[in-house]
Amino acid sequence: MYPNDGMRELGCHECLRLLATAPIGRIVHTRQALPAVVPVNFGLDNDGAVLLRTSAGSELARAVDGAVVDFEADAVDADTHSGWSVVVTDRAEIVTDPAEAARLERIGPRSWAPLPEEVFVRIEPELVTGRELVGGRTMYGLDLSA
Repeated sequence: MYPNDGMRELGCHECLRLLATAPIGRIVHTRQALPAVVPVNFGLDNDGAVLLRTSAGSELARAVDGAVVDFEADAVDADTHSGWSVVVTDRAEIVTDPAEAARLERIGPRSWAPLPEEVFVRIEPELVTGRELVGGRTMYGLDLSA
């Protein structure tokens, strides 16, 4: 971002607050040496970790376990030319501890398409970045909504 490009950088706490309001995000990982993007519903743990729930035998579970991934969520208002985007980057891990899996079963996200054998994927909030454009105005005073 350039200092006057109309975007405002968001702090970590503000990023996590905004993430908690988004129903859908995207996980970005590598599939056969190419980037892959998958839309997912998600939740946040108390420490800000991103939680996904997927089939234990899914391609997604196999591809992301132990891999560094990006998780992105956003909200956009096309009428006002405003919105925000948050990216969480870290290693994704399948939750294998039975006590932790039981805890997440109670508080974690629910699958929109439940399957008999599901696992939780946890992405720690190691690197959290975000940006916001408010009201379609740049820092140069140009009105982008006109």
